[in-house]
Amino acid sequence: MRLKPALVAASIAAALVLTGCTSGNSNEGGPEAGAALTIAKPDGPITTEGNNPWINDSSAMRLGYANAIFEPLGIVNLVDPSADVVPWLAAEIAWSDDYTSVQLTARDGVKWNDGEDFTADDIAFTFELIKGNPALDTKALGISDVAVDGNVATITFATPMFVKQDKVLHTLILPEHVWADVEDPTTFVNEEPVGTGPYVLSKFDSQAVELTARDDYWGGELAVPTLYYVSYADNTALTTALANGDADWAQAFIPNVQSAYLDKDPEHNVYWAAAGLGTDSMFVNTTTKPFDDVAFRKAVNLVVDRQMHQEIAREGGVPELTSVTGLPTPAGDAYIADEFTGEEYSVDVDAAKKVLSDAGYTWDGEALVDPDGEPVTFTLTVPQGWNDYVTGISLISDSVKALGVEAAVDTPDADTWWAAKSEGDFQAILHWTDSGATPYDLYSDQMDGRFLKPIGEAADFNFGRFDSPEATAALTEYATATDDATRAAALETVQKIFVEQVPTIPVGTRPFIGQYNTRNYVGWPGEDDPYVPADPTQPTSVYILTKLQPAD
Repeated sequence: MRLKPALVAASIAAALVLTGCTSGNSNEGGPEAGAALTIAKPDGPITTEGNNPWINDSSAMRLGYANAIFEPLGIVNLVDPSADVVPWLAAEIAWSDDYTSVQLTARDGVKWNDGEDFTADDIAFTFELIKGNPALDTKALGISDVAVDGNVATITFATPMFVKQDKVLHTLILPEHVWADVEDPTTFVNEEPVGTGPYVLSKFDSQAVELTARDDYWGGELAVPTLYYVSYADNTALTTALANGDADWAQAFIPNVQSAYLDKDPEHNVYWAAAGLGTDSMFVNTTTKPFDDVAFRKAVNLVVDRQMHQEIAREGGVPELTSVTGLPTPAGDAYIADEFTGEEYSVDVDAAKKVLSDAGYTWDGEALVDPDGEPVTFTLTVPQGWNDYVTGISLISDSVKALGVEAAVDTPDADTWWAAKSEGDFQAILHWTDSGATPYDLYSDQMDGRFLKPIGEAADFNFGRFDSPEATAALTEYATATDDATRAAALETVQKIFVEQVPTIPVGTRPFIGQYNTRNYVGWPGEDDPYVPADPTQPTSVYILTKLQPAD
């Protein structure tokens, strides 16, 4: 039984003291045998415990420690999607030719952390749970049948999973003997999480979560005995912790990364921004003024300065977003339709004003007035402490002044923002897209009708409620096609809608960012060995935890 202290509103200073005392890391001296590893986020106090891997804003998912307790079926390398899948809980993975079913052979010798045996029944149960609870099918897998024969679970889908192989294989598998009795899996707190993963939850409080290595883990002995997951007040506090050795591993934006982090210990501190097919985009509420008008969306798209975003908001730490298709390059080059090859974003205030005047907008002095005679204003919101996003919306606010638009900047706490984002209670926000092995996730997250929810109901993506049956149909065609020509035609349609209707306004690339140090442990992924992204919030982070070895 793990310890369960009362939750207290401890200060960030207390978190710094805690991690400094327990991790034993510093910039001085040699490696420390058996040192703890502190994994950090900049999300402020986590005051409510939640260990449910179905709930994206549970503490386990937000901090990432769910990925050390629960495990996926296989490891898909999104840094190099062409790499072979590494079998994990599934010792063998066999897709049908049309990708409408997959046979998953349960790995022998795996035990849950309560001592029960892991079997193919657990795999089947997890997918049955998704099938029977639509709210859990956030990846829109569309499971039609689940069967078990001996140690093989066969999952059948209503449509091909070609573009979602990683989503299927990265599903975190749950124990049937625990979850079968759960009345509502969408709200279950799961205080005593049972997983097959290498670590168990040993302590939770509002500033740090402690996980302890298992001595019966199927993958063998673990180099790191203890993990601490800590949430700092903001990126600045997190950067300080990384620089002085109080935090070891993070996925966060670091202002002035060279001087603030890398130069503090050039021999050991590592920053790796691995390329992918994800972006940071300004999601806009297409159901209400001013972004319900495509002309206004086009105009704003024409004045957003992506180069300035890359240089100032992201401080040169990521590549600039250039293609009008919203695809990062060079990772997305092979997917750009001929119609848009070579077309790049550029700031063009005159063109933006012409789009507006042609659509009936006028100006009262320098202030933009919409066709109904009302001044055009809107509010941009991102959580306080997310420094790059705060700077990003400030830059956008400055950019739209050239159109005569006043855009206020609001920075609520992360919980308030998260709820408003999901429920559509906003005008404009910055948010990321998923990155997959194809452009499907990037476009689907921003414009797919399968995510549509009424205002007030939580949406998993397409937060701006962009409603285009044509886009949804083309995305479905791309996902279900069985030949390359059909996929290419569908993707051309998707990109044309994206460029011409501006469902969101992409502002920057979103590579898989990771920071870590090699003072006590080596074996991390990086430029020389890009076996998975160095992101502790990804399901593939369990692979990293098993590959770490003591530094010499």
